[in-house]
Parts: sequence; C-alpha cells; structure tokens
Amino acid sequence: MRRPLGVSEQCGGLCLLKVTIPAYQPSSDVGQRTGKWTLFVLVAVGVFMATLDTSIVNISLPSIAAHFRVPLNGAIEWVIIAYLVVVAASLLTAGRLADLIGRKSLWLSGLVIFTAGSALCGAAWSLPALIGFRALQGVGGALLMAVSPAMLTTAFPPRERGRALGLNSLIVATGVSVGPTLGGIINQRLAWRWIFYVNVPIGIIGVVVTMFLLLEPSPRVRGRLDPLGASLLGLGLAGLTGGLTFGEELGWRSPPIIAMLLATAVVLAAMVPYELRHPQPTLDLRLFRSRVFASTCASLTLSFLALFAVSFMLPFYFEQLRGFGAEQSGLLLTPLPLMIALFAPISGAAADRIGTRWLASAGMAISCAGLVLLSQLEPSSPLVDVVWRLMVIGFGQALFVSPNNSALLGAAPPDRVGIASGILATCRVIGQSLSVALAGAVFTGLGGSQAGRALIQVSSRDSVQLLALQRQFISAFRATLLTCAAVAAIGVFTSLIRGREVRPGAKGKHEGGTPTTLLLNGPR
Repeated sequence: MRRPLGVSEQCGGLCLLKVTIPAYQPSSDVGQRTGKWTLFVLVAVGVFMATLDTSIVNISLPSIAAHFRVPLNGAIEWVIIAYLVVVAASLLTAGRLADLIGRKSLWLSGLVIFTAGSALCGAAWSLPALIGFRALQGVGGALLMAVSPAMLTTAFPPRERGRALGLNSLIVATGVSVGPTLGGIINQRLAWRWIFYVNVPIGIIGVVVTMFLLLEPSPRVRGRLDPLGASLLGLGLAGLTGGLTFGEELGWRSPPIIAMLLATAVVLAAMVPYELRHPQPTLDLRLFRSRVFASTCASLTLSFLALFAVSFMLPFYFEQLRGFGAEQSGLLLTPLPLMIALFAPISGAAADRIGTRWLASAGMAISCAGLVLLSQLEPSSPLVDVVWRLMVIGFGQALFVSPNNSALLGAAPPDRVGIASGILATCRVIGQSLSVALAGAVFTGLGGSQAGRALIQVSSRDSVQLLALQRQFISAFRATLLTCAAVAAIGVFTSLIRGREVRPGAKGKHEGGTPTTLLLNGPR
C-alpha cells in the first residue's frame, strides 16, 4: 500500500514539502530561527557576488589579455567559460545536495570556496592558473545560486514569499547591471586583479555572519546524488565549448579538435539513456516530452547564446577599436541589463493576462533586430547610436525572458517545478558559455582578434594601416553579431512552435488550512 503524503515526498531528488498551514508561526526553520530579513541580507550578499562575477569580468578581458600578452583566442575566452561551465555542471547537483546535508552547510561551503577562488584569481601568476581558479569560483557560485531560492522560500511566510523572491530577482538584476560599470572603474583606477579581490572582504564577512547568526535544524531528507550524470553533463559542455573556442586556433581538421568533438558526441549520447534510467537523475529528460517545456528550454538557451556575446564583444569594440578606457566602456554597456531590470517585471505581468507565446516571440524578434542594428556600428559611430541599439536589444530580452520562463515552469508537473527551475538556470548558463565560444570562434577566425591587438600598437600617423585594421576589425565584428542574430532568429521560430501552454489559474491563498506546496529546493 502506498504511504500517504506526509512530511515529505521525494521528487526526482528535489524535495517538496506538503503541509497544512493554519497560520505562519516561527518554528525550527532556518529563516525563523535567524530572522527572515537578516537571512535575506545574507542571501543578497552571496547572490550579488555570484551574479556580479558573470558580468564584471567581461569588461576586463582586454586588460587581462594584455597583461598575459595573449590575443582574444580560445585561452582568454576560458576566463569566462570556465566559470560558466562549472556552474552549469554543478547547479542541479548542488540543489539536491542542499536537501541532504543542510542549506547552512552548503551556503557556508559556497561562501568559503567562492571567496578563496576570488583571492586566488586575483593572485593568479599565469593565464592557465587564472582559468583554473575561475573554475574553483564556479563551484562556489553554483552552491550559492542553488541554495539561495530555497532558503528564502522557507524563511518567509506564503503571503510574503513573492515579495522576497522578487527582491532576490532584483538583486540578481543589480549584480548583472552594475558589473560592467563597476568592473570598468576598478580596472581603470586600480588593476584587473581587484575585480576579484573586491569579493574577499565581502565573502569573509558573509562567512562570519553565517557561522554565528544562521541556524538550521539537521536535514531529514533522504535521497541519492547522481555524480556520474553531473560529470557527463560537465564533460559534454566542456568538450563542446572547448572545440568551438580552440577550433580556429588549432584548425578545425586537427586531430585534437576532431577527437574533442567526437568525445563530446559520445559523452552526450551516453548521458541520455543513463539519465532516463536513473531514479533521481541530475537532468530529468522526461520533462522534455512536453512540447512547451522543450521549446521554451530551447528558446531560453538560444536567447543567451545570441545575446551574451554582446557583453563579451563590445569591450573589445570600445577599448581596442575606439580607444576608450575601461570605466567609460563599462558605463556604455549598462543600458542593456538596465532595460532588462526595468521591463522584465512588466512583461511577466502582461504574460499572466495575455499568455506567453506572442510576447516571448516578439521579444526575441526585437532582440534579433537589435543585433542586426548593432552590427552596423562603425569606428566613428556616435555614442548615442551605441546606446539606443543596446536599449533595443535589452527591451527585446526583457519582453522575452519573463514570459518564456513562466511558460517553462508552467509546463512542468507540480511535483517537478523545483527540477524545472534548476534546468532553467542550467540552460541559461549553457547558453552563456556557448555564446562566448561561438562569438570568439567567428571573430578570431575572421581576423578581428589580430586586428584589435594591432590597433592598440599602431601609430595614428600611419593612416593607411590604421584604416585597414579598422576595416578588418569591423568586418569580423559585424559577422559575429550577424551570426548571433541568426541564432536569435532560430529562437523566434522555437518560441512560435510551442504547443498549448497552461495559463495561470487561480491558486490557493495559502491561508488558514489551505494545503500548499513549499518549494524546498531548486535554483530559479
């Protein structure tokens, strides 16, 4: 006889707690013991650091490349990619691990690892060392990103939970938005190493506060991890991005690249049957049987694959082609994430009323048009032309992201929403890492990297050589952004072909004796 639902029920390794809530009362929960707003501040610090490091490094890549005397090639791209690949491979496993060993333990581990990784990145003596320490940072970032929504969800009563998660989203948007500007200021006035050192004192304070103020009962959840599934996912993603980033440098027909891509295909092919057989898989592929879920995941990945390249490429346009300082370059990158922060909540509310399909498709189409417009920039384009084009891209992304994510989570069964939110975060990071690899491959292959490096050294008096280098840079820059626009166009198609979505319905108000489902785990 099947055991009736009680305290907990295993849902593919992520736990959903079904309880009847007569009223919100402090109990043994981590949030109630600590104080919900104290916990929120603590979570905000960790989330801000982790999201800041997805955008603050981009603006410093030209300085890092110049310091280590390397061009924009496969190696320098891995300063960004290493962090993203490790986060993508670790995120789902970290979420499940939080249920098994406790959120405080995982949060504390994430802070320690991220802070130590930041200090080591700042002290890196070579480019390979910096890439390795960025991977270590990625482990800490994955732990922080995975556990933070669960901590907030269980710390706040149902009537305040939406506000808490909304404020958490605002922290994420703030981290992404201020990254380019803050990175530019630090890079220009101090040195690129301080974009990593700035995390150290914040991380130390977070560790001390966590140890003394954060209280949590011992975890009571049983479950199984899927380390092999996580390893296959990480190896497959690393092999794919590695092949893209080093293909032009080593030659697409070179034995190492062919071997890397073949190994990637074998690993990903092996992952599918293994994950389908595993009782609690890292990546629950059964969710992709839903046409809406599959199409929204594809659209989300394509969106970041197309658009993350903008923040990767523009620092080189500003600093190498235009000769701007890092501080000014960072400020000029701000309009794009700022538009997302401003308009994403509005598009999410609109999706609740009119549905997600057309909003998401229109948003992707606007972003695609913005990429085409951005590709038309010239060496002497007025800065206002740069800003309004970035605003178009940001508005399109804002129109796309909230409706698409709403449809993605709505397509998942109620007992799989936590897993679906983890897949959402993983798709986002996969798109970001592949975007850097693809943009770098196209730009380098067409001579843009070589031209950019030469532009720094060429004398302004040699007008003939200067003009030739500018033409070569712009040609590669334009082709890269048009390639990204083509990816976005595919995203418009995948957004349009989604099946019939489940429109938001009336939910319980989570009051009195209304049964409610509390999400205990799963990054959003």
